[in-house]
Amino acid sequence: MRRRVLVLSTDPIGPEMPGPAIRAWHLAEALAAHVDVVLASTVSVEGSHPSADLRLAYGPALAEMVGEAEACFAPSALVYMADELRGGDKPVAVDIYDPYHLENLEAGGESPAEHDGRVARQAGVLNVALRRGDFFTCASERQRDFWLGSLAALGRVNPYNCAGDPTLSRLVAVVPYGLPANPPVHRAPALRGVLPGIGTRDKVVLWGGGVYNWLDPASVVHAVGRLAVTVPEVRLVFMGMGHPNPSVPEMRAATELRRLAGKLGLSGRHVFFNEGWVPYGRRADLLLEADVAVSAHLDHLETRYSFRSRVLDYIWAALPMVLTGGDVLAEEVAAAGLGKAVAPGDVGAIERGLAELLADPPPRERFAGLARRYTWDVVARPLVEWCLAPRRAPDLVAGHAAPDEAAAR
Repeated sequence: MRRRVLVLSTDPIGPEMPGPAIRAWHLAEALAAHVDVVLASTVSVEGSHPSADLRLAYGPALAEMVGEAEACFAPSALVYMADELRGGDKPVAVDIYDPYHLENLEAGGESPAEHDGRVARQAGVLNVALRRGDFFTCASERQRDFWLGSLAALGRVNPYNCAGDPTLSRLVAVVPYGLPANPPVHRAPALRGVLPGIGTRDKVVLWGGGVYNWLDPASVVHAVGRLAVTVPEVRLVFMGMGHPNPSVPEMRAATELRRLAGKLGLSGRHVFFNEGWVPYGRRADLLLEADVAVSAHLDHLETRYSFRSRVLDYIWAALPMVLTGGDVLAEEVAAAGLGKAVAPGDVGAIERGLAELLADPPPRERFAGLARRYTWDVVARPLVEWCLAPRRAPDLVAGHAAPDEAAAR
């Protein structure tokens, strides 16, 4: 008998999916080679999954799915929200690949007190999940150190969990974002000759993914404005301005970005916005029509622990890239000679990096080694191993009490 595992997402699952839903989709696919998988969204589902039973986890349906499963894999926010996960006794693996409380340190747009309250609530949600989880998946070794510190502060690094597992590999494992094993295929024109203002011989720079407040699209727009003086055929495309999850509003950075491009006279000439969200099945068309990709972020705490999933799409498509340095993937890309890593906010370095890669891109075959390391079947292995033999965390079974002020006396 194969085990039954429930994989959950708090984002829509269907043609248009944000990063967390894409992650759930592919991890469900990797798990399905070993266990029976139910993939469920608490928001909406559309279509079908090639190897999992796709369902809507709404209301009583969620309790039924949890009851039928031998183990569950869920994002931290859902562990907090769902009594079936938070208060139940099923083994629960918690996905903490996205430290969203660090992202939202940069969200702003509110009074200091309101901003502080929102970040504190997010940290509180995460702490509930960190106290409840039997197993945790994060995106990098650097993140793992961060989360082990968080778990230690909550008393989860204790003799019960360390017994027979001195490195806590059975409590926290690195399961990065991944990429498909098969190379991308161009199926239909998406940009060149389709989007007004972009011709078949133009030089396309692609910003993959959304525009968020902790990123730095403004420096890229300024760099492209300067580059257009010497490379008039350069075209910068922002792949997605809207978000497929209706509960995620447009961020301040997106509004300011449109205003900046208009003020500089670049909109519709050298800077273009896809106001919707590219269907997941069509992203390869845009990636393969681009010449260079770009991702830029600000200099803050979120950067150190980030894992930019859009960069994996660039690697998948063998697309040379200019990235702001400071995060794990930017370091790997630069070390492999697949692009340029620049300092935060350095408009001149972004301009020079784009010009160099447009004139002399690295050979496509150079991308293969890094791509193989990040295929979904490879990155999913620690989660597969846990799902084949899911267990409650030893300290939770033993009723270990979290440390408090009295314990320090």
